Amino acid sequence: MTATNIHPTAIISPKSELGEGVRIEPYTIIEDHVKIGANTVIGPHVQIGKWTTIGDDCQIFFGASIGNPSKDLKYKGERSFVRIGNRNVFREYVSISRSTFEDEETVIGDDNLFMNWVNIAHDCIIGSRVIMANFATLAGHVIIEDDVRLGAYAALHQFVRVGKMAMAGGCSKIVQDIPPFMLSAGQPSRVRDLNRLGIRTSQINPLSKLSPETFAILKKAFRILFRSGIPLKHAVTRTREELPADPEVEYLLQFIEASKRGIGFSHPNRSLKSDM
Repeated sequence: MTATNIHPTAIISPKSELGEGVRIEPYTIIEDHVKIGANTVIGPHVQIGKWTTIGDDCQIFFGASIGNPSKDLKYKGERSFVRIGNRNVFREYVSISRSTFEDEETVIGDDNLFMNWVNIAHDCIIGSRVIMANFATLAGHVIIEDDVRLGAYAALHQFVRVGKMAMAGGCSKIVQDIPPFMLSAGQPSRVRDLNRLGIRTSQINPLSKLSPETFAILKKAFRILFRSGIPLKHAVTRTREELPADPEVEYLLQFIEASKRGIGFSHPNRSLKSDM
């Protein structure tokens, strides 16, 4: 059993719960009703807001603010939550807000990396194995699925959804959904290609692994959906008719069909430069 290690300058609410082996460094504040899992390390000058739960083996660096009140003007101080899984890394000055609504929550999965100054607003849901680079920003109610990569300074509009294994390029303005497995970039962001590198690098994790056969079908699906020049609704139908059945491709098609904000993509006859 490993004892907790709390610096004497840290302010820890007696109503909080700390797991075995937790380390809390100087001048950090832990508010009421916080739960921190085993072996999590919380650096100096960090604030963990009330009603926040953090899992095991997380690392939180200097100046982060986790579980701060929702910035939505509708929020009036109701009890709401931030729930964070295991093995997450929050680098310097990351900010995460709890939900706007009573007894609702902002949710973060496992094994994620959030680099300096990342902002995650109220009611966001983030999966696992996500990387958000420096200054990437999520407005409220954004959904980020597993194995997503967001480049530095990428800014996502409220209610945007990013499908699994997708990537948003740095400095992108994202106002529409990004389908699974796709690379999107620009201002506004547009689907440019399959996220080929991201898919390949995800193969090291068995939870993310795609078969070579699925990857080959995804390449064909991309050409039909985003390079054929036909309306997206008809391209979805054509993809189902012409390509072998595959659960990952079907997931891609269902994501597109369910999109509420629409899918931004470049016309096949327009260059990257002319579309920005």
